[in-house]
Amino acid sequence: MSSHGDPIPMTSRKGGPLTGEAHVPGDKSISHRSLILGALSVGETRITGLLEGQDVLDTGKAMRAFGAEVTDHGGGEWTVHGVGVGGFAEPDQVIDCGNSGTGVRLIMGAMATSPITATFTGDASLNARPMGRVTDPLALFGAQAFGRDGGRLPMTIVGASDPVPVRYTVPVPSAQVKSAVLLAGLNAPGETVVIEKEATRDHTERMLAGFGAELSVEETEEGRVITLNGQPELVPQTIIVPRDPSSAAFPVCAALLVEGSDVLVPNIGLNPTRAGLFYTLQEMGADLTFENMREEGGEPVADLRARFSPEMEGIAVPPERAASMIDEYPVLSVVAAFAKGRTEMRGVKELRVKECDRIDAMAKGLRAAGIEVEEGEDWWVVHGRGHGDVPGGVTVESRLDHRIAMSFLVMGLATQSPMRVDDGGPIATSFPIFEELMTGLGAGLTRSN
Repeated sequence: MSSHGDPIPMTSRKGGPLTGEAHVPGDKSISHRSLILGALSVGETRITGLLEGQDVLDTGKAMRAFGAEVTDHGGGEWTVHGVGVGGFAEPDQVIDCGNSGTGVRLIMGAMATSPITATFTGDASLNARPMGRVTDPLALFGAQAFGRDGGRLPMTIVGASDPVPVRYTVPVPSAQVKSAVLLAGLNAPGETVVIEKEATRDHTERMLAGFGAELSVEETEEGRVITLNGQPELVPQTIIVPRDPSSAAFPVCAALLVEGSDVLVPNIGLNPTRAGLFYTLQEMGADLTFENMREEGGEPVADLRARFSPEMEGIAVPPERAASMIDEYPVLSVVAAFAKGRTEMRGVKELRVKECDRIDAMAKGLRAAGIEVEEGEDWWVVHGRGHGDVPGGVTVESRLDHRIAMSFLVMGLATQSPMRVDDGGPIATSFPIFEELMTGLGAGLTRSN
């Protein structure tokens, strides 16, 4: 069932070309961080273009519960009156983060070094996801975690009354873990150091610096070393949220697969730690170009133009690129099904612990739709059949995962027979206008009973 109500079965089918402009929502990663850092600042932060998906709205509710004044002025315009670093009040209610792994892990970090206690829960998908990767480093600051079933939500975090700074090497590439540790380090005296062996999305570092934190980043033999001086007074900001590259992936990939399509996706953030999918598609032979390249709010931005690309070929995606496109592998695997030959994806074990096991979910659905897939613990290979030769015609499980649902709905726009997902409800967590946007481009997308 859907994370926020009854299941919403959806069907997609082949139709005419996709044309026009696709104005996707604001970047989810930056939206979460804007609300949290605004709440940790002293004064009013103004946010334009906030993603108003359920995941981000749940983070806004959480910031209110911790004492910040969060106001929706309509049209993506929000303000946050913050309480300052170390100023969080103890919430008098359970913090429900819905479907959002990013939200819950960042919020845990933000409160873990304050002498307060908070209990976190989520939907069935989030409550099944492991939290030890975050609670283990938070324990080094002095925080305590009491969870269910080996470190899962519902979970109570008792913040450190006398936090100490830490030096922590992130064991697997994870922007969520890195960010949680940095946010915890804000209220610890002295220097907190995070070392990551592989670079992950760096929005937290960029935004912390923008809010006035003293932070440095150095490339060393150990890896990427981030040093944060604790207990700053963060300065409120005016933030224009760029549009989300992870959401842009869906209309872009759909345009590449649907005959005759030509779609412009404006104002997409191309932070190099997020844009791996688009370079991968170009290497596969996609007719995908970056127009009007510029910088906004310290982030590179461009308009993406995607045109029908029937001659794409499979490639071996460089494993070191995985962190920059980890959320886009499901829809990349759909594109790979229509490319010629073998697309190899390695270094992707993080996909096993997302909203669901995304490798398993996509592999099962692709096989049912007529595509050969091989898989291992941290790799998978899709054997593409080429444009026009993908059967489709099956119903797949979304598993409460928004990206699984959207990926298979994109697939159905180019398969020989329609594709159906059992529940499109989770799409609202990250891309609430997906159905409206795609049908506006001409996609054959319908709700089905």
